[in-house]
Amino acid sequence: MKELSLHILDIVHNSVSAGANLVQVIVNEDLSENNYDIEIRDNGRGMSEETVKQVINPFYTTRTTRKVGLGISLFKQNAEQAGGYLKIESELGKGTNVLVRFIHDNIDRPVMGDIAGVVSMLVCGTPNVEFIYSHSVSDNQFVFDSREVKEALGDVPVSSPEVVAYLKEFINSNLEELQIIK
Repeated sequence: MKELSLHILDIVHNSVSAGANLVQVIVNEDLSENNYDIEIRDNGRGMSEETVKQVINPFYTTRTTRKVGLGISLFKQNAEQAGGYLKIESELGKGTNVLVRFIHDNIDRPVMGDIAGVVSMLVCGTPNVEFIYSHSVSDNQFVFDSREVKEALGDVPVSSPEVVAYLKEFINSNLEELQIIK
């Protein structure tokens, strides 16, 4: 995958499939340390220690519709090519935490891509799951919490086209203020 947002979408899809009803996506660009971290936390079923060891293998998957699971292994490969790593911590019944670190200025670090589109699609496409997306660049931070959006909308469904367009525009404008480069 050429964009980090697509990796995030893949991992969040795994979280939702694992029964998570709260998923946090935390992006931290620490320019002073030259780190670009992406952390995805969920409160889903979690994985056993054995499954965590196997999940980075591209030929391992829990899905019955296909025989490979490339998402985690490709994310790990991209991180390592950009001088970083991927680490997974999980506990059965409590959830999973995936941390991916890139060297910020590494030429091989993929671009973020359309994270606003991914987040708005996730919020609107899975209304029973709550999402928190935070993005920090040094000391500046933007936090999006779907619970706040749903509370403000009242009876208006988050899946309405107007809401989807508004969320994408809202997220993009806040990321522009952080001077995020897609």
